[in-house]
Parts: sequence; C-alpha cells; structure tokens
Amino acid sequence: MGSTIVLGIESSCDETGAGLVREGRLLGHAIASSMDEHALYGGVVPEIAARAHVHALRPVVRRALDNAGLTLSDIGAVAVTTGPGLSGALQVGLAGAKGIAYALEVPLYGVHHLAGHVAADTLEHGPLPNPSVALIVSGGHTSLLLVRDLARNPIEHLGDTLDDAAGECFDKVARIFGLPYPGGPAIDRAAREGDPRAVAFPRPLPRSYNFSFAGLKTAAARWAEAQAGRGLPVNDGAASLQEAVADVLTRKAVAACIEHGVGALLMIGGVAANSRIRSLAKERCQAAGIELRVPPPSLCTDNGAMIAAVGDLLVRAHTEPASLDLSIDPSAPLENAALHPVTTGAVAA
Repeated sequence: MGSTIVLGIESSCDETGAGLVREGRLLGHAIASSMDEHALYGGVVPEIAARAHVHALRPVVRRALDNAGLTLSDIGAVAVTTGPGLSGALQVGLAGAKGIAYALEVPLYGVHHLAGHVAADTLEHGPLPNPSVALIVSGGHTSLLLVRDLARNPIEHLGDTLDDAAGECFDKVARIFGLPYPGGPAIDRAAREGDPRAVAFPRPLPRSYNFSFAGLKTAAARWAEAQAGRGLPVNDGAASLQEAVADVLTRKAVAACIEHGVGALLMIGGVAANSRIRSLAKERCQAAGIELRVPPPSLCTDNGAMIAAVGDLLVRAHTEPASLDLSIDPSAPLENAALHPVTTGAVAA
C-alpha cells in the first residue's frame, strides 16, 4: 500500500482537475477550466459547469497521466471530491471516478473539497505540522481551522463564513466597479495602481473568528454610488477593499495561532493567490514568529492534485475505502478529510 499511486479527480465547480500522487509526491496533474464560458454571465452557471466537466474529464485524466509518464494501469487507488459543490458538477466527477475504480478494481475514496485545499500544501512543503491553523479563502468558503492529523483526526472549526465569503465579496464588488469576472484577480490588478488608505472600509466582526463580508460588499457598493457623476476611482476602491479583506483575514489567522499555541499557518484556496493577502500574512507571521505555508498559485485554485493528496494520506493511514454506493453531498460540513455519503434507496448516485 505504501507505493500506491492515487488518482485524484476534482469537479466541484468550474474546474475539472486530475492529479496523481504517491507517498506525498506530486507526479503530474492537469486542469481544464470553463471560466471563460461563465464570464459571459458574470458568475458560475451550474448547468454549463456540469456539461463542461462531461467534455473535459477524460482528456484531463489523460493529460495528467501523460504529464506523469504513467498509464491507467499504474493507478492503485482513486480519490474524488464528493462535496461540497455544485450537484451536477460533483455527479460528473463521481461517475468518472467510479468507472475508473471499477474497471481497474482499485479502492475508491470520497474526499471533502476543503480538506483537499488543506492537503495541497503537503505537495509543496511536506507533511503538515501537528497541529496547524489553516485559513481557507476561496470563492465560496472562508474558514479558520485547527488541523492535526488530516487523515486520522477530526478537523476543528475556529471560524467560518456567515454570509459572503472573501472571494464572493471580490466577485460582487468587481462587478459593481465594472471590472471583469473573476473578480479576485481583477481587484488585485486594479489595486496595484490605487491607494489602500483612500477609502475607510469597515473591518467586519473584529472580535470573532467567524467571517462576514456581506457588509463590506454593501459598503463598497454605497461608496461607488456616492461617486456618481464624479467618476469612479476604481483603483483606489479596489486597493481599499483588498486591504480591508487582507487585514481581516490575516489578523484573525495570526490571532488564532497565538491563542492556540500553534507555530504554523497554512493559507490555502483560490483567494490565497491574492498578492496583498500573501504579503500581509508574511509580514504578520514573521512579526509573531509563525511559519507561513502557502502553496504555489497553481495548487491554490481547485485542482485534482489536492484531492489525490488527501487520497494518498488516506491510503497510507489504511483508511477504509468507500463502496461503489458512494454518493455526493453538495452541502457537506467539514469534519473529516474522508467524505463517504451513501445513497439511500434504490437509485445510486
């Protein structure tokens, strides 16, 4: 079991990903994105995402195998995202994973999407310090977690999104500012030419580890409305919004590390690619004597490598695999890395 090559499949939203991992080492991965199709509508359209996964899954698995110099017969286990995510998108990935596992007669593992983001860091920096604080920042999630052994121990939630996640806030405000989708990269680019002190945007929930960015989004919208007739200083607005988000995220994450006596902070998820969030996290971690671990941008966004990384940990921990009755859970809470919901009734997922 120790030399098992794990194929990971990710299809929870608008990226189809496949990755191959063995004993903590990334052998190869590939991603196909339907983002350009969604950009026409200003956000992800579930039906378009599901259809794109149908077309992309087989070629993406093939590219990942080619990148690793492997064939299907080399795969010893399959891991797949079973939640949370878009129902139709998850179904496509699960169907593909079941087919491969069944054909190869290898174990199948259901994986929680957010646990995948945590495990992505192991592919760049090695095993996770035990314990670690993980800050997950993405389009739909902002969570602060206390992580021990990812494959064996429950994950403790220190704080979670109460309404809009950080990435969702960026997307919505970018649209208000007339910037393109996805909003995170557009805000980041515009902020480089702006003054982060130009607008005194609020810092939500300063005395809690939970996150709420709906009010910040509203404040940005009202500020933009107040500029009517005078020209909207987009760069200043973007820089000020980005500073507010970065301040909230990094301040809470460092405070959680200090309170729990943890010496390592993992920052993961698509929004972790934001340049200001990264630089402020580095600055504050250095000041507090905390090790900051951030995967490269290619492993921050949704990808199959992170799912394979969880599968690899589960295989090496001798975790019981799932059965072919494995189903999806689009709103699954994060409690453990393995996510093995099973369909009840006569119809399987």
